Amino acid sequence: MFNLIKKLFSPTKKWDLDDPNYFTVIEKVLTLEKEIKYLKQENIELTNSLYECENRIQSQIDNIHPVIYNIESKD
Repeated sequence: MFNLIKKLFSPTKKWDLDDPNYFTVIEKVLTLEKEIKYLKQENIELTNSLYECENRIQSQIDNIHPVIYNIESKD
């Protein structure tokens, strides 16, 4: 109980805004938003590249061993 009262009535700490090590929460949020946008763009580019690779490989596989369907008509 005494610790709580001590904390409530203790002097508050003043922030030195000129200190280079000090950062605000909004600056950190803005930095994180930029990083998220960059990572989203990179993710899209990576996904597109993977689809291109998949299509190329599939076309090469189809050229090596084309699918042959044995369909016969039963009359």
